[in-house]
Amino acid sequence: MRLSDFDYRLPDKLIARYPTGQRRASRLLVVDCAADRLVDRHFGDLPAFLRRGDLLVFNNTKVIKARLHGNKASGGKFELLVERITGVHTCLAHVRASKSPRPGTQLLFAGECTADVLSRDADLFELEFSRPLAEFLDAEGEIPLPPYLNRAAEPGDDERYQTVYAQQAGAVAAPTAGLHFDTAMMDETAQAGIRHCFVTLHVGAGTFQSLREEQVEANRLHAERVEVSDTVVSAIHATRQAGGRVIAVGTTSVRALEAATLDGVLRSWRGETEIFIRPGYRFRSVDALLTNFHLPQSSLLMLVAALAGTKQILHAYRHAVDNAYRFFSYGDAMLILPESPAP
Repeated sequence: MRLSDFDYRLPDKLIARYPTGQRRASRLLVVDCAADRLVDRHFGDLPAFLRRGDLLVFNNTKVIKARLHGNKASGGKFELLVERITGVHTCLAHVRASKSPRPGTQLLFAGECTADVLSRDADLFELEFSRPLAEFLDAEGEIPLPPYLNRAAEPGDDERYQTVYAQQAGAVAAPTAGLHFDTAMMDETAQAGIRHCFVTLHVGAGTFQSLREEQVEANRLHAERVEVSDTVVSAIHATRQAGGRVIAVGTTSVRALEAATLDGVLRSWRGETEIFIRPGYRFRSVDALLTNFHLPQSSLLMLVAALAGTKQILHAYRHAVDNAYRFFSYGDAMLILPESPAP
């Protein structure tokens, strides 16, 4: 497979730079693979496509205020994006500056805080802060909006770039399919007999990085932390035994479940995954997917193509462009119903 096989034309005006007025006000494109049809609906219509006994699997990660601005001791400005907090005072981070800081460099921030650059490994810098990092980020950090929004975070983003069920702090990007759910939609699906469960995958900044190798198989993804509990495993087994479908809310939920499916068997698991799902992959734990629209030539576009078929997905994306759907993190949603559930 080639990277260019997963390209599509997207007018800039279709990139959603702000959320809709209400979470459920987004549109919903249903990709019904069995019937080979596309259905244009609104997100509020989602329950009509679900069945009693289905299971929605959400990612309950919480976005941290991971973006900081500061100056090097030499005076140069920089922007910092925390990738992962590794200790009370330490983290791995991306640093964007006119000249990358070397180990031993001191970084200066507001709030009388400094950070020492300890080491560098590829794109990531290991830093040690003079203040407890979680506390400092909460006080001085910004919500790290995706780069394609091409704007700084605003007060409203603190609430809208976060799911209503976020609990486990650690992500630097939101699991955006979940942004469409408000509390009423959570209640409505539960009352309709649709069960809920929660995995955790802390989304890293690598989710926005372009794949670099034209040969798809030559690319690797950044590692992300995952936790799938016994409760989730039991819920999925019970759903399958009762004939229900396991519907992942977001590609991160897919990656968490499939990473925890070791030797073909889903087990409770905590660890790091670099799983790269692309066409040809055989899904073991996921039957359907609710997702947003993804960047051209991205690993996430390849994941949805693996579930629905590359031809079908690119056709759906062309339909979405022609019908002025809103794209990416603050954009509209897509429900993919494959021809048959996973075994």
